[in-house]
Amino acid sequence: MPDAEDVRRIALSLPDTTEKIAWSMPTFRVAGKMFATLPEDETSIAVRCPKEERDELVMAEPGKFWIADHEAQFAWVRARLAAVEDEGELRDILADSWRQAAPTRLLDAYPELGLATGD
Repeated sequence: MPDAEDVRRIALSLPDTTEKIAWSMPTFRVAGKMFATLPEDETSIAVRCPKEERDELVMAEPGKFWIADHEAQFAWVRARLAAVEDEGELRDILADSWRQAAPTRLLDAYPELGLATGD
């Protein structure tokens, strides 16, 4: 089961990513734009996710994904780290969120980054 240190290591391995404390929690940003946070005492992550996909994720895996009330109007979803299968799944989740926040210059430079491994 991945933990907060795995989140940090994987998030910071993504191009142009920095960690910054905001709202009393670690946040991860690509080119200054936030793509992940470590809320709930670092037992979950919040990541960018299009609303239509987010709703499907929550319905398909309610034990893993949920929508925080204060984020319902935004394209974010939470994932419980204890329910994330392994580092590969965590990397896919973080990289997908990174792609949604990354500027075009980084997306063009790393076109393969974050594509699901497709076991």
